[in-house]
Amino acid sequence: MLKVLDQVRKYIAIALLGLMAIVVVSATLEVAYEIAVNIFEPPGFFIGVQDLFGVFGLFLMVLIGLELMTSIQMYLDHNSIHAELMLLVAITAITRKIVILDAKNIDPMIMFGIGAIIIALALGYYLVRRSSAEKREMSTD
Repeated sequence: MLKVLDQVRKYIAIALLGLMAIVVVSATLEVAYEIAVNIFEPPGFFIGVQDLFGVFGLFLMVLIGLELMTSIQMYLDHNSIHAELMLLVAITAITRKIVILDAKNIDPMIMFGIGAIIIALALGYYLVRRSSAEKREMSTD
């Protein structure tokens, strides 16, 4: 029974990987389209600040998709979810949120909340990296 569940889990992960690949390709085409439209739109070869924020947001979404694809691939290869990679995905996602935020019209408490999330993610990433380094040192001794 457990073997069947492992196979089902594997096929679901493969399906998710395929679907994520479709989404990432589509998002990449969307980034290319947005850049082309903004460059060839009058006055030409100039992307406005607002449009630039939109392009950066889309670009970071593609990077998040690629990182999620990497995490699914690592799950298939090692049959485990890597905390370090998941923290990097979360850091990229919060970075995207910061890039697309309209700082003029946002509640200060939201900014404090985002700051707390950044600190928590950075601390978590540091602790996971330190733990991994200690494990590697112990295994080489």
